Amino acid sequence: MRESGVEPGRPDEARKPFGLAEVHGPSMVPTLRHGDQLIVRYGVRVRPGDVVVLRHPFQQDLLVVKRAVERREGGWWVLGDNPYAGGDSTDYGTVPEELVLARVGMRYRPRSAEQRSPLRYLLWVLSAVRPVLGDRSAASRVSAASRAGRSSRSSRSSRSSRLRAR
Repeated sequence: MRESGVEPGRPDEARKPFGLAEVHGPSMVPTLRHGDQLIVRYGVRVRPGDVVVLRHPFQQDLLVVKRAVERREGGWWVLGDNPYAGGDSTDYGTVPEELVLARVGMRYRPRSAEQRSPLRYLLWVLSAVRPVLGDRSAASRVSAASRAGRSSRSSRSSRSSRLRAR
């Protein structure tokens, strides 16, 4: 895994404020899809609802993308936008602050092979580059889900949206 931008915490390399990453997996659908390219910004303040890049707490050579839902004792509670994919704080608990590396700013969705007609091409041009906005209502959704009991999510497989930095 080669990283384009350098995240904080690597003393041997100079810090870069921006980086590129590619999404792998379904956990952030519909916000992000497999193959989306991300522009991330290192060292910025994370707020509840922001989409962030972090190191997996148990496998720190793996970068993942999740939504930072709320601050808790010990770090951030992060969730995927796809409730059926897993691989988030419901599986591994809070993520320490130092493992949250960057905030996602923009996404680029590459053109697929079936977008050959002029209309499909035009639709792709209009939607290929979009900002990734924070969802400030995510904290209210997680507290409602906690009350409803989301323990059933912990039993499914961990298909997290992984990133391959470029």
